[in-house]
This record gives sequence, C-alpha cells and structure tokens, in this order.
Amino acid sequence: MHLLGYGIDANCQAMADMSRQLIAARDTRNPRIVARLNELGVTITLDEVAAQAGGDVVGRPHIAAVLLRKGYVSSIKQAFDKYLGAGAAAHFDKERLAPRRAIELIIQAGGVAILAHPIQLRTSNDAQLERIVKDLADLGLGGIEVIHSDHNAADIEKYSMLAQRFGLLKTGGSDFHGANKKGIRLGWAGGRRIPRAWFDQLAARIADSKRPTS
Repeated sequence: MHLLGYGIDANCQAMADMSRQLIAARDTRNPRIVARLNELGVTITLDEVAAQAGGDVVGRPHIAAVLLRKGYVSSIKQAFDKYLGAGAAAHFDKERLAPRRAIELIIQAGGVAILAHPIQLRTSNDAQLERIVKDLADLGLGGIEVIHSDHNAADIEKYSMLAQRFGLLKTGGSDFHGANKKGIRLGWAGGRRIPRAWFDQLAARIADSKRPTS
C-alpha cells in the first residue's frame, strides 16, 4: 500500500524524525541485499551502489541500475524479477509504517493523505477493496488516485465510484520514475490527462487543512 502526502510541511518535526528512522532502516537493508547478491555470484559493492545514487537515498532502483550496467540483467524489470522484488533471490523486506500512523503523520504535517494506485493492492475482489478504502477513510484518508498509468477505463470508473461513496477527493498521476519506468511518459497517465478541477479541489483541501481552528 502506497500513501501519498500532498501539501505537507517539510519542516514538520514528527515527519522528519520518522523519515530519519526509515532511512536508517533502509541503510541496514542495503548491505544485506548486496551481501546476498555476492553469495549468488553477483559481484557488486555498496560503493558502486552509492555512486549510482549520486547522493540520493540509496534504494533498490540504484542496485538494479548497477546490475544492469554490469550486465547481470538485461533490464531494470529483470533485476527486480530475478533479484530484488518480493520473493526474489536477494529480497529483504523493509520497515513499513502502519496505514494509521502514515495517515496521522501526513495530517500532523498539514497535508492530505491519498491512496495511490489502488489497483496495486491486488485485492481478491471488489468487496475487499471497498472495505480497505472505508477503513482508510475512517482513519482520515483524504482521497484516492483514480487515474494512473496502470488503470484502465473500468478501473477509473470503479475508483471514481469509491471516491464518491466515501467522500474522497479524486487525484491522478503517471507514476513516472524516469529510466526505471521507460514505458511511462511524464504528465500522462495511460494516455490521459488529470482534470484541472481535481487539482483545484486538492489545493483547496490543503488550504483548508492549514487554516487555524478557533
């Protein structure tokens, strides 16, 4: 489950503290991944991965890029399928926030919490999806990503109905990640543009969340 926080205060202390905690957890995960890759005969080092990151927080995409550059895989996707993705040979799970805590932090930082690409929840049926969205709405979820590069017309209609049912904002995004997702074009979500009205409604909600209460 991915939750987006729109309009957050980047200087929120609670958010900063949690970010440092999660980065520290990731920093202990990366050496385990590299060590496992070495055991599998894949010769890469943490220094190579750090150089690939170029000063950014090091993550699996940087490891995948090194694997691709050194010829161990033919694509970023293959790197995740074979080595880095869930259930793959060198996968180690990362520390995660519970949805309740993530939504609390976003709200505490003055933002609006949005459920990203609900299709990737891989729910068994629509009833299960509806229960998840209702539970999140009860926790303070503000919106749901209706348009996304992985959503077809039927998905968009389904998520629009869920947004209306639970009083959630509709948002959208391409989920563009540069060279890591070559098939996705910046600003376009499956050939669709996000309605300007959705942005305006989100901006208005963010502004409301920052108004002092009497």
